Amino acid sequence: MKLSYFVKDLPLTHTFTIAHQSRDIQDTLIVKLEDASFYGLGESTTNPFYGIDIDNMVERLEAFRETIESNKWQNPEELWELGREHFSSNPFAQCALDMAAWDLFTKKQGKKLYQYLDLDPKTAPISNFTIGIDSVEKMVEKMKEVDWPIYKIKLGTKNDMEIIRILRMHTDSVFRIDANCAWTVDEAIANSKELKELGVEFMEQPLPKDDYAGMERVFAESALPVMADESCIVEADVKKCHGRFHAINVKLVKAGGITPALRMIKEAKSLGMKTMVGCMTESSVGISAIAHLAPLLDYVDMDGAMLLSDDPAEGVVVLSDGVIFPDRDGIGAEMK
Repeated sequence: MKLSYFVKDLPLTHTFTIAHQSRDIQDTLIVKLEDASFYGLGESTTNPFYGIDIDNMVERLEAFRETIESNKWQNPEELWELGREHFSSNPFAQCALDMAAWDLFTKKQGKKLYQYLDLDPKTAPISNFTIGIDSVEKMVEKMKEVDWPIYKIKLGTKNDMEIIRILRMHTDSVFRIDANCAWTVDEAIANSKELKELGVEFMEQPLPKDDYAGMERVFAESALPVMADESCIVEADVKKCHGRFHAINVKLVKAGGITPALRMIKEAKSLGMKTMVGCMTESSVGISAIAHLAPLLDYVDMDGAMLLSDDPAEGVVVLSDGVIFPDRDGIGAEMK
């Protein structure tokens, strides 16, 4: 077994802005695991909001190299457990490793990841397409550039409701809104009523991530379902979100990869909650991994590679009516 990795800069077509950051280029770490004639790829982007950069991801991987390259593990779950404590402070690095391990493992099995998980790709929900915060004129332009049945609208401005009213004038597509922790309890409850009338499907993370008491009120009084994102990072958060959110959005990089994400999805379903897997601004390596999990989900957000002006990888193709999977085993991603 051999571990290697390399850094790629992902240029965005438009400046991408959410409530707490903006970026034009996203740097990402690609991890490669090689064993005999097989190899697996994984990915994790950096994230200043969570204190994750290339250097600290590489440091964690290097300190775990001996275990990775040993014969101490036979499958991705075993490798993840071996790294549970080691990567507890850096789940992003563990995600890239775990994704590469799943890619390698399923290639050795001669199966696509969705086949190994016994899933039917035809049942995968349609991905939304994300419109980042900008002037309302620019947001309208971005929406018109990509004709899509579901738009996820990033909010967290002083003019959030005006933005949705104006966008609604230009499309009949379903809206999902993501406030990225920017609202108060009263704002969320009040906004939910008009948002429902404006064709919004659900509200994602309206309050700061630790405001569980506030979310109990929103959960009880909102006219729309509410989904957890920043409030549901790791496995222990799923139970905390029950009774406070109707659904959870699992991000592979924040959770630590495919292995914990599968457990989080299973637990949420057992509690009667709906599930989504969301993406960061990722190449087709990370997006391809998400696509294989999509048949498990009620909703999926895997448009990250679509936001790039230059994708260094190729894999699944996300369309407005489904996903095209390449005829390759594993997650199906390759570097160009």
